[in-house]
Amino acid sequence: MATNRKVRDKPLTGADYRALAEFRRQLRQFLLFSEDAARQAGLVPHHHQALLAIKGLAHPTVGDLAEQLGIKSHSAAELVNRLVVAKLVRRVTDATDRRRSYLILTAAAERRLESLTHAHRAELKRLATLWGPLFEALASEAPNHKPSARV
Repeated sequence: MATNRKVRDKPLTGADYRALAEFRRQLRQFLLFSEDAARQAGLVPHHHQALLAIKGLAHPTVGDLAEQLGIKSHSAAELVNRLVVAKLVRRVTDATDRRRSYLILTAAAERRLESLTHAHRAELKRLATLWGPLFEALASEAPNHKPSARV
């Protein structure tokens, strides 16, 4: 990964490390919230991530899902197989190229995902008030920033 020389030459301060550590802590808190919400909705967290990715992509394939989730194609295929067995996803064959199939959420998956997405949006709105000042601190040149209140 390329590093901007100007940024790399700037001496890091304790405030820089504290701001980054605080952001990572808050990010972990959001991920824990997300996993817990998925479980409460009767989903494995990986299934929730897959359903969200499928819903967010136009005509997704298994390969698209693998790329979106940052996993290998064979892992995505196994994940899709589990989602099909759980009646959360259907495979639909392309009408013009029968070798290609697309992934579609079932009505049950749509309901669960909608509920989870409402909960996630509410949590992100809450976090935006905490992350705004934190992002400003991470982007600024000012070394004297104190991280915002804990989540």
